This record gives sequence, structure tokens and C-alpha cells, in this order.
Amino acid sequence: MSEIPVRATPTETPVPADEPPAAPAAAAPPAAPAPAYPRWAVIGMFLLLIVFAMGYARNFLMPVVLAVLLKMVFAPVQRALDRAGLAPGISAGLIVGLLLAGLAALVAFLATPVSDWAGRLPLLGMEIEAKLAELSWATEGMREAAAQMERIAAGEEDPEVQRVVVENTGDFTSWALTAPQMIAQLFFTLILLFFLLASGDMFYEKLVHVLPTFHDKRQAMRIARDVELKLSRYLSTITLINAGLGVAVGLEMWGLGMPNPLLFGVLAFALNYIPYLGALAGLVIVIVVGFVSLPEVFDVAIVALVYFLLTAIEGQLVTPYFVGQSLRLNTVVVFTFVSLCAWLWSVVGMLVATPLLVTIRTFCEHIEKLEPIGDFLSGRGEEREDIPAEE
Repeated sequence: MSEIPVRATPTETPVPADEPPAAPAAAAPPAAPAPAYPRWAVIGMFLLLIVFAMGYARNFLMPVVLAVLLKMVFAPVQRALDRAGLAPGISAGLIVGLLLAGLAALVAFLATPVSDWAGRLPLLGMEIEAKLAELSWATEGMREAAAQMERIAAGEEDPEVQRVVVENTGDFTSWALTAPQMIAQLFFTLILLFFLLASGDMFYEKLVHVLPTFHDKRQAMRIARDVELKLSRYLSTITLINAGLGVAVGLEMWGLGMPNPLLFGVLAFALNYIPYLGALAGLVIVIVVGFVSLPEVFDVAIVALVYFLLTAIEGQLVTPYFVGQSLRLNTVVVFTFVSLCAWLWSVVGMLVATPLLVTIRTFCEHIEKLEPIGDFLSGRGEEREDIPAEE
């Protein structure tokens, strides 16, 4: 008879009656969850980083952004020249050459009168003070002082009067130091614009190639074409309006007896590319020059009033009518963004602020999640109508 093996069981150790049972092993504490920041805080930090990066890299970003915007503006012109049979490099060189020639002609035209007025800057304040003294019925002594200043400005010397030489080389030194950098940025912008135009639609082809789905490819091309179309339409319309304003201002200055009326027309044309602040700067220049050049303060008031009325008609009636509903922007946002860009990028920032807003709004119109931002950037009456009414 075979024996069946029996598995040995471990013997249990008896627990004494007076000893308490062992406590169960404590479970490991759960890992602390990662701190969850509010969504608005993350967005705020991201926007602050963008603003800091724009200010820190301004010397590089200014010419790059300006060149990209100019490429979008001149892209339809470049395609028309390509369809006419010109090679991309030749059409790009033609556009950049005409742009450079226009800038050179503008600088040559403004150089002589601006240098003349810059030489009179030390005496402008005293001359304006003398005109204001006449308005407030100043004493005979102040009148004599004003006459003495006019004789000094004319080159007549009085041995009994001590001559005061005003030396102000700080502004000239700063301009002399920044001029090479400005010229270098200008040439960098034009060279980059040439390569962007000469490359044609290469960047669009690369963008279509890397996007994964056919829907994304179509949407990217639709956004790019729409941005180009709206930027070209906006800047061409604004250029024609500014040209009309410059002609009107020049005729006004000629009719009211202001010196260099053609110069004021060119200044009004150039300054009007800067929304709101450009018209204000032109008004200040007109008042200052009017105080120096016109015989009566009443004449200065008439010149300033007519200039203000022309810019007001342009800004409130002409531009809203011709720009069109699809390109109108929120005036508060435009003013705030222009001020921010002026703080970050100086004059170039003021020039590119509005085209950047047009680009951002056009981009947001094609992205469903960004449509609320596009509605916020749009002008009055341009909001979406698919928002359900409150019951």
C-alpha cells in the first residue's frame, strides 16, 4: 500500500493573552496633486512674457515684422508682375527699388526745411512766449525784450545786452549715435523684403506640406490669402485717403499764409498713418510753426482750427466710409495698441500697430476658438449674430 504524502502546514505561533494584537501596516500617503493655476493667471503670465520679449528683442523684431507686413501688402503686386512674365527676382527687385527710391525722395525733400527748423529750435520757445505775452497785454518791458530777441535772431548785436549762447548737443549726439542703427535696420528690412518677395509662395507651399490633414491645408491657405487681401486693401485705401488729406492740408496752409505749405502736406500724409496720435502731432506742429510765422494769435487759431476740422472729417467720415465694414476696428483697442507699440518699438511700432491688428483680427475670424477675440477687436456693429438671446 503506497503512502500519500501530506503537505506540512506551518505552525501558528500562539499569541499571549496579555499582549495586544499587532497594528496593521499604515498605507502610503497619496502623492500631493500638482498645483492648479487659474486659467486667467496662465494667460496673464503668457501675455506678460510676450510683451517682455517684444521689448527685449525690439532691434531684431521691428525690421522682421515690418518686412513680413510689407511682403503681405506687395504680394498681389508681385503675383501680377509674375503673371506678366517677369522672373520673381526681377519683380522683387523692382518693388524694393521703387520703395527705396520713394523713401530717398521723401528724405531729400524733408531734409532742407527740417534742418532749417531744427536750427531755430533754441529760439522757438522765446518767440512763442513773446507771442503769448502780446496776447496777455504784457508790459512794455516784455515787448522790448521780444524786440531785442528778434534783433538777435536777425543777426543785429547790441553791445549793452549780454549774449547768451544756448548749447544743446545732447539731442544731436543721440541722433548721431542712433542714425547708423536706424539705417542698418532699414537696409535689413529691405533685404529681407526682397528675399520674401523673390521666394514667391515657397513659404505657403512649405506650410501646406507640413500640415497633416487636407482641411488644415485649405484653412491655412485661406487665412494667408485673406490676410494678404485685407492688408493690401486696407493700406491702399489708407494711402489714397492720406494723399487726399495731404493735398487739402497743403492748400489750407498756402491759403492761410503758412510757410512751406508743401512740407505740411507731406507731413500730414505721413503722420496720418499713425491713428489718432499722428493727427495730434500734426496739430501741435501747426500751432508751433503758426506762433512763429504768423503775425497774430487769431491767425494761429484759424490755421489750427481748419487743420483740426480736416483731420476730424477724414477720421470720422471719410475713412470709416471707404475702409469698409470688414476692416473696421475697435477704436479703444486701436488707441491702446498703438500706445503700447509706441512704448515698445517707438515710431515703427506706431506704424505697424494697425496692420498688426488687422492681421490678428483676420486670423481670429478663421479659427472657431478665437472668434470671440475677433469680435472684441472689431468695430461697433460687427459682432457675431449667432449668440443666443437671453430668455
